[in-house]
Amino acid sequence: MSCYGTLRERSIMYILELLLKGNPAAIVIHQKEEEAAHQAYQSVVNALQKGSPESLELTCDRTGKKVFVLTSELCGVQMTSKSGGASPMGSRTGFLAQVES
Repeated sequence: MSCYGTLRERSIMYILELLLKGNPAAIVIHQKEEEAAHQAYQSVVNALQKGSPESLELTCDRTGKKVFVLTSELCGVQMTSKSGGASPMGSRTGFLAQVES
C-alpha cells in the first residue's frame, strides 16, 4: 500500500463556490454526496434564473456551518469535485482558475 492510501480510503467532496457581487472571495460549501451537491447547485441556478430576490440556506458538510444568502447578491455559482488528496495552497479549480489568470 502506498503512502497515499487506497482509492477506497480517499473520499470525494463536491464543492460549490458562490460568487458575490462586489466581493472577491467566494463562499465555499462542501458536500459529501454528489446528489446533494447537484440539488444545491440547481437551487442556486434556479433562483438566479428567476431574477427575483430569494433567500437560500446551505449547509457545509465539512464544517457543519450554515450560510444564508440573498440571491440578489449572487452573480455566479461553480460546482467542482475534489478527491481526498491535498491541493496546492492558493490553487483554484475549474472555471475560477481561468477567470483569475
